[in-house]
Amino acid sequence: MPQLELVRAKAQMIKSLEEYYNSIRTNIQFSGRNLKVIALTSAQPGEGKSTTSVNLAISFARAGFRTLLIDADTRNSVMSGTFKSQERYDGLTSYLSGNAELSDVICDTTVDNLMVIPAGKIPPNPTSLIQNDNYERMIETVRGLYDYVIIDTPPLGRVVDAAIIAHSSDASLLVTKPGVDKRRFITQLKDQLEQSGSVFLGVILNKFDFKVDKYGYGYGYGYGYGYGKDEKSSKDGKNKKKK
Repeated sequence: MPQLELVRAKAQMIKSLEEYYNSIRTNIQFSGRNLKVIALTSAQPGEGKSTTSVNLAISFARAGFRTLLIDADTRNSVMSGTFKSQERYDGLTSYLSGNAELSDVICDTTVDNLMVIPAGKIPPNPTSLIQNDNYERMIETVRGLYDYVIIDTPPLGRVVDAAIIAHSSDASLLVTKPGVDKRRFITQLKDQLEQSGSVFLGVILNKFDFKVDKYGYGYGYGYGYGYGKDEKSSKDGKNKKKK
């Protein structure tokens, strides 16, 4: 089994943000013990979705949970800058296309309790791949092997993949960046994730500058959902509001 090493610079950044992601992890745990497979998406690229996925997976792993991180953003994976390996390894697209077994694409890491399925080569048909039977079989298999499965998906504001993946997941999270996305647009994406049938856990408001926003610790996050008239609907039994 190939081993992926967490890049030193990323490890230092993750250490500095540990408190923030531990808080998000705790909120997820309080949302329900049956929420094991969690899909993360964003409105647009560059909002910290993949960084959040990695940090959240590491938070679960370091808390003692067997954790699997799946890089399903096969069009534009950035995790190759987070994990490095001296060995050759296959990825998610190899498994979904029938060119590798699931056991061949699961990689060990230098983080205790954390395994990773890398994205693999860019396929010509990313959406079709996640709609085939291999994807469903993978999710059912890893449910029985891991305490938590974190899936980094493509931005929902660009392609529909995240909604498809959320349908097979237990819950979803939306990562956004202040000053980039309009509330109406975020509300539309929230509705899409809810319609997938999974529990919508909330919005992570990422990349705050505390000198400007006077919030948090400089990098910061906001966790929860409350945009005007939609706030009421986010408090029902399906959608959990986090503080």
